[in-house]
Amino acid sequence: MLTVIGEALVDVVSRDGEEPRAHVGGSPMNVAVGLARLDQEVQFLGRYGQDEYGEQVAAHLRDNNVNLPFNPDSKPTSVAQATLDQAGAATYNFQLDWSLDVSDEQIDRLLNETGLLHVGSIGAMLEPGATMVRKAVERAHDHALVSYDPNCRPTIIPDSSDARARAEAIVASADIVKASDEDLLWLYPNRSIEDSARAWLQAGARLVVVTRGALGPWAVSRGTGREGMDTPAAKVDVADTVGAGDSFMAALISALTDRGLTGAEARRGLDALSKDQVLGILRYAATAAGVTVSRSGADLPTKADLPAH
Repeated sequence: MLTVIGEALVDVVSRDGEEPRAHVGGSPMNVAVGLARLDQEVQFLGRYGQDEYGEQVAAHLRDNNVNLPFNPDSKPTSVAQATLDQAGAATYNFQLDWSLDVSDEQIDRLLNETGLLHVGSIGAMLEPGATMVRKAVERAHDHALVSYDPNCRPTIIPDSSDARARAEAIVASADIVKASDEDLLWLYPNRSIEDSARAWLQAGARLVVVTRGALGPWAVSRGTGREGMDTPAAKVDVADTVGAGDSFMAALISALTDRGLTGAEARRGLDALSKDQVLGILRYAATAAGVTVSRSGADLPTKADLPAH
């Protein structure tokens, strides 16, 4: 079982001259759906309300075979207003609540059978839920791999020093970290993205991947040294970029899971990946992201949409 903890919300996407369209989203929720579409057993721990948008969230998760252990609460479902520019890039305005009213005992029970825990985005930075996420990472670390995507949202967490401290606290217990070049440049404006990735490797991570849009992903791992490696992005006609990073993250986790790399004992296997193996995983994840950006909305690929890896 894989577990994803974080926010679920509804993206209301607007483009000049078109009617707004509502898509279920939220970075962690997208990752959970992406994993399920890639034939992984996954549960999603997040909140949603007893309203029309909440019904859309629950239906979307269940339709994609994501296990959903929590019932809706009485607060409104979170909403992200996304505005697309002519190139399809999105900017966001959020109305959200990130909290999860669960006990430590409930979290322990839900994490007990987890081989990999994924966290990130708003869920790992916005209180009061961020404290629960950090505790979940600490609890899971002894028996599961941990993956993390900061997916920074400066409109929600505008203080980069606070965001940096929260990110570094999770990186210290994470095994697999994926960040965009924009994330790293916002968190560490005075050094290169490569140096920031290497610093996170030194801080505790075993594999750090940086997505760079059309330039393709770059990665550094403990097993291959500090030199780094990269592979091209998929060449596609871009409809929009919504969900691209989440699709990449889901495919990255899925590729590792397919290789049996879950559970705390898999840390040595993660370190043992060769450069060619890491590059193969990066190509697989880049292909998944390419499928997503070729479609409108966060429409993540199934296993049948991707080549064998």
